[in-house]
Amino acid sequence: MKTLNRRDFLRTSGAAAFMAATPSLAYSQVVGGYAPFTDYKALVCVFLFGGNDSFNMLVPNTTAEYNAYAASRQNLALLQEDLLPITPASSGGADFGLHPAMGAVQQLFQDGNAAFVTNVGPLVEPTTLEQYANKSVTLPPQLFSHNDQQDQWASLRGNLPSKTGWAGRMGDLIRDGVAGQQMATNASLFGTNLFQSADETVAYVMGQNGPIQFEGFSTTPGDVLYEQRQAFLRIVDATYGSIYERGFAEVQRRAIDAADTVSAAIAGVPPLNTVFPQSQLGNQLQTVARLIAARDELQMQRQVFFVATGGFDSHDDQNENQPGLLGGVSDAIAAFYNATVELGVQDSVTAFTQSDFGRTLTSNGDGTDHAWGGNQLVAGGAVNGGDLYGSFPLLEIGGPEDVGGGRMIPSTSADQYAATLARWFGILDADLDVVAPNLGNFALRDLGFMV
Repeated sequence: MKTLNRRDFLRTSGAAAFMAATPSLAYSQVVGGYAPFTDYKALVCVFLFGGNDSFNMLVPNTTAEYNAYAASRQNLALLQEDLLPITPASSGGADFGLHPAMGAVQQLFQDGNAAFVTNVGPLVEPTTLEQYANKSVTLPPQLFSHNDQQDQWASLRGNLPSKTGWAGRMGDLIRDGVAGQQMATNASLFGTNLFQSADETVAYVMGQNGPIQFEGFSTTPGDVLYEQRQAFLRIVDATYGSIYERGFAEVQRRAIDAADTVSAAIAGVPPLNTVFPQSQLGNQLQTVARLIAARDELQMQRQVFFVATGGFDSHDDQNENQPGLLGGVSDAIAAFYNATVELGVQDSVTAFTQSDFGRTLTSNGDGTDHAWGGNQLVAGGAVNGGDLYGSFPLLEIGGPEDVGGGRMIPSTSADQYAATLARWFGILDADLDVVAPNLGNFALRDLGFMV
């Protein structure tokens, strides 16, 4: 019989500590005054780590604008004849094109189930080129820095320090409305993150294929590892005098219970017919779809999922790598949308992208460098799709929104983007400023891309 030796215990305890953010199944995440929700909605944040070159994801396709783009992008410019054409509903006839690897998103867009929010990024207040040059406005700290701008997208705190993210704050607000849920409102398939953290809310962290199980345990009676599990449960269920011992034991018990309950719920869901790409992002989104399929079993009303993929820090070999990166995102998001259709929840689930920042229009010879504003994709049945939202900039070096090298000042704020999603999710207008603290500095509180 394999015994739980000291090394095994520490390893297992480490796994439990990793899941310490897992709330109990009866855990009520938040402090708000919301009435119980009677419907189901889910947001899925798809984070593209590294800084997606989104001005090669969405490209102007009318002659003058394309020529400005091609001159600015130099050897990185996509050939006009290779672009996948789209005509946004409100563009006044102006044509755009998608990267040729994004055929699946082109179809979603044409079907009215996807939209783009253009030149969006972290802002504290509306900012012009003159104000930027004169330093007469408050700017987000450490612009063009990976970690800092990732935190800006997550927290929306502008120049103020923050340990909370906007999805976490939504969880805090709706606590009373989701008191009966058997799983945390926020769930991450890509590790712990600021985006889903708040004063009361913590995210349930799992692997890309589902809940993280304790190593060396079995739930099958008679199995030698089942006895090991029972021995460990007797340890964590014992009475301890120290508050630290009690706290540690409670965390282990909650982690085990959560993994058991969520795993059982997923196991009871019939396999999906939708085929997902065999990729890191595809696997994560497939698991999200399975969790959504188990929503009734888990008594879920509101969920926010965090998934992610990397490789977008394209200082080198951009022309070689970008087709695979953008094609992978396109195929995975389209497969996820198709899965929501299969489950009959396409109008209740919205996926949206975020990324560190956009990238320079100018080429560094073989790639691009860190910039600011960029384009983001939103997909789902509740999206007012087939259109662009925000103001698409003139992609011209030295143009009215270029702070140098083709770094675009965002014309739409990340706060506006988040607030539009939050309103659809069920956050009251009076609470949107809690979710997006700089929203009051902008005239438009809702960008209009959600039904």
